[in-house]
Amino acid sequence: MAEVIRMPLLSDTMTEGKIVKWNKNIGDAVKSDDVLADVETDKATMEVVGYADGTLLYVGIKEGEAAKINEIIAIVGKPGEDIQSYLAAEAGASTPDPAPVAPSAAPAPAISQAPVITPEQLGVTVIRMPLLSDTMTSGKIVQWNKNVGDAVKSDDNLADVETDKATMEVVGYADGTLLHIGVAEGESAKINDVIAIIGKAGTDITGLLASLNSNGNTPAAAAVSAPAPVAVAAIAPAAAPSNDSTDGRLKASPLAKILAKDKGIDLSKVIGSGDGGRIIKKDVDDFKAAPVAAQTAAPAAAKILVSGQEGYTDTQLTSMRKTIARRLGESMFTAPHFYLTMEICMDNAIKARAQMNEVSPTKISFQDMLIKASALALKKHPAVNSSWMGDFIRTYDHVHIGSAIALPEGLIVPVLRFADQKSLSQIALESKELYDKARNKKIQPQDFTGNTFTISNLGMMDIDEFTAIINPPDSCILAVGKIKEVVVRKGEGFTTTQMMKVTLSCDHRSVDGAVGAGFLQTLKKYMENPVVMLV
Repeated sequence: MAEVIRMPLLSDTMTEGKIVKWNKNIGDAVKSDDVLADVETDKATMEVVGYADGTLLYVGIKEGEAAKINEIIAIVGKPGEDIQSYLAAEAGASTPDPAPVAPSAAPAPAISQAPVITPEQLGVTVIRMPLLSDTMTSGKIVQWNKNVGDAVKSDDNLADVETDKATMEVVGYADGTLLHIGVAEGESAKINDVIAIIGKAGTDITGLLASLNSNGNTPAAAAVSAPAPVAVAAIAPAAAPSNDSTDGRLKASPLAKILAKDKGIDLSKVIGSGDGGRIIKKDVDDFKAAPVAAQTAAPAAAKILVSGQEGYTDTQLTSMRKTIARRLGESMFTAPHFYLTMEICMDNAIKARAQMNEVSPTKISFQDMLIKASALALKKHPAVNSSWMGDFIRTYDHVHIGSAIALPEGLIVPVLRFADQKSLSQIALESKELYDKARNKKIQPQDFTGNTFTISNLGMMDIDEFTAIINPPDSCILAVGKIKEVVVRKGEGFTTTQMMKVTLSCDHRSVDGAVGAGFLQTLKKYMENPVVMLV
């Protein structure tokens, strides 16, 4: 039997993956651990393994093109095997209904004896509760934006889901009719539980639901049946779109309301593009206030005319860049940032590093020393090693330090786990391996998730000091500038010393100013006297 290879979920925020390179051609023999393709996600370029032995029979996505999550990208099977049924199911082509069961007076057979019905057989798409945050275990349906029987498009917002971090939108990524709702409003579903099914109108999904229930793949379905035809009133053209419903209330998704409040946007001035003029997240993101008319008079002085060629270059956003923009934008507008800057004398650190590198198997960098110092300081100031969770603060017992590096595709943050328990040489070796993985596009999700604190260092790029945007789900991020020689007064005269400025960005919801300042004081002690980190 052929094995269908679909675009996997390779990161917690991924919605599609771009095929950078196919490593196998149609007709090639493949093994279960062969890398079929290199895929660019929103965070990194990673490898897709087929986990099947056989022959590559079909490639569905060309190099340079993108596929949505769960879309067929390849099929592996026996040479000459017929794969048209799989492709027809993916395209939504009609397939023969299962043979009807003849009426019988005997008791109905147990579900376990019924034939297993798959979504591919019916040409339907099963929508499961997605992983909307790296710490999410379940999601609560706040509101369904579609009813059973409604036509839906691939980019429609099906439901608003409350996670452990925020209220977010769930998109079905499928065209068709909403055939089934598996979780009622106000109820929760675990990650990967079936929450909806989309397919052709009139498709009988009874057998599919029985198969899913027997395998424990769906929660108890909400009592929803296909509705009777609904009469739709003709709507006269209006002069302009309106966001008000018939009862005078503003129609907007919960996420749109939250974003508008954070950005200080008046929702009554936003035109909704959702069903019935409903305001969705995209409308708030795209909203621009009307510009104020310029009132300055033209200068009286004579103008110098300069001729030239106007031009510009548009660069298509990578998936990584899109996610960086979205996640950091959400962080900046959601978390109330405040900043603490401190100077650190690096004279002893410079000497200690030189001495340690004489015996260390791997060259220790100042970034490695900062990682170690930060990890030890976090153990003494656990409130900084935390995450804001909405209605509670999560303080971590473990210390996982994210170390941000820049790639041509965008920023990525490899994570050094249990950094407080590792020696400087171990941190140096692991850091080098992670950075090499990232640059060579071999980094995996477990390598860049789970951070509890992040360090962003631009000192090597001659930056004196800067402020960084907090990297979710952290409460703080440390921005590090260059080591700079400065003149200081010493006794009756003057001398030079090597100084470095660091700035701690803090989420004021979970970290107070005095707490952040205490962390920096401890960090300063470790960096100015590195020998204490070895105790």
